[in-house]
Amino acid sequence: MRLQPRFRRLGGPWQASDAVLAIPLGLIVAILIADILTPPNLPLGPLLIVAPTMTAWFAGPLLTGAVGAIAVAAQVGAGVALGILDMAFLAQVLALVVVTVLVTGLCYLRTRHIQELAQVRTVSEVAQRAVLRPLPHRIGPLQVASAYLAAEENALIRGDLYAAVRTPSGTRLIIGDVMGKGLTAIGDAALLLGAFREAAHRRAQLPELMAHLEQSVCVNLAQPAEGEEAGEGFITAAVLDRIS
Repeated sequence: MRLQPRFRRLGGPWQASDAVLAIPLGLIVAILIADILTPPNLPLGPLLIVAPTMTAWFAGPLLTGAVGAIAVAAQVGAGVALGILDMAFLAQVLALVVVTVLVTGLCYLRTRHIQELAQVRTVSEVAQRAVLRPLPHRIGPLQVASAYLAAEENALIRGDLYAAVRTPSGTRLIIGDVMGKGLTAIGDAALLLGAFREAAHRRAQLPELMAHLEQSVCVNLAQPAEGEEAGEGFITAAVLDRIS
């Protein structure tokens, strides 16, 4: 379950993150009480490091830093109450501050990385909708069902392609795969799909349509993009024509 860190307004609805946040805060209170009740030669203050570390597991950097600050304040308050302000105690406080800063920084980097991945995924989804337009459930008398599953995890689109066009004489479909991967393969797939959608209405015979697509693809593949070297490239595709 993914929990979004946020402060709850007074009187607002109770969130699941509020219940989880009670765990590190409860640990701070429990460790503070135990530290006060135990003998001075058995310091429990260093255990407060657990609170900000645990908070970073489910919350963002702001809430993690806040819990760490509470833990530092609790340890300092316990030291003042017990009259323990020697060098060993100050070293424990300093260690807690350093750990809180490090954990908060790592939490910030993790949050930023997650946001960057979400942005990249959004761009990929937009590219997928632009290149592989969703097919309608019905094209003329045909019922259509389609699904796209990329071979690599989290890869929404590669060089595979499909499209369907309704013409006055029937329905034409294309299914294919571009050699290679990356932006070049996606660009070649977009070129072929654009040529197919544009020429499917104007080419009455299927051989004419195939010849037009062959010419469009060959002209594009013969002109490598900037930073690329000319080499072998091809697209394998099947074009279907149902007259109805």
